[in-house]
Amino acid sequence: MLNLVLFGPPGAGKGTQSEKLIEKYQLVHISTGDIFRAHIKDQTALGQQVSQIIADGNLVPDSITIAMLEEEINKNPQAKGFIFDGFPRTVAQAEALDKFMESINERITGVLALDVTEEELKQRIAKRQEISGRADDAADKLTKRIEEYFNKTIHVLPYYEAQGKLSKVNGIGDIDTIFQSLTEIIDKY
Repeated sequence: MLNLVLFGPPGAGKGTQSEKLIEKYQLVHISTGDIFRAHIKDQTALGQQVSQIIADGNLVPDSITIAMLEEEINKNPQAKGFIFDGFPRTVAQAEALDKFMESINERITGVLALDVTEEELKQRIAKRQEISGRADDAADKLTKRIEEYFNKTIHVLPYYEAQGKLSKVNGIGDIDTIFQSLTEIIDKY
C-alpha cells in the first residue's frame, strides 16, 4: 500500500494536490476537515459536538479525530493506499497514526510537506473565502489556524524526518509543476 501524509499550513494547496494524487495513484483521500464538515452537514452527534470547536478555529481533540480516521480506513479494506490531508497535526497524533497503521500491518510510506510563505497563505485563503465562504477561512479564525500550524503542527515534521520519511516541496508556483515535484518523490517509493 502507498500511504502518504500531505502536509502544509492552511491554504498550502493540500486539497488541490490531493485530488491530483488520488487520481494518479488511485488512493483513498482522508481529509479530517472534510470528515468534520460532513458530520456537521449531516448534523450527526459528532458533527454537533465539533461544530463549535471548528467554528472557533480550534482543533478537534485527538481522541475524536483518531476514532473518525480509523473508521474511514476500515471502510476501505480494498484500498491501494491512503492520502492523509490535514492529519496528523501533533506528534501525539503521528504516534497514534503509526500505532494504528502497525495494527493493520501497514505504515506511512512518506510525508510530503508543501512549503508556502505566510504571506502567500493569507492571499490564497482570502481568495478561497470569497468563493467558498468556509467559516474556518474568516480572517480571525484563519490567523489562529496559521498560528496553530506554525506553533504546534510544524513540530510533526522532525518526527517523520527522524524516520527518513519527510520530503519538502516548494508549494508556490504552478499547480502542475508542484504536482510533478510530488510525483517524482512518490514514484521513488
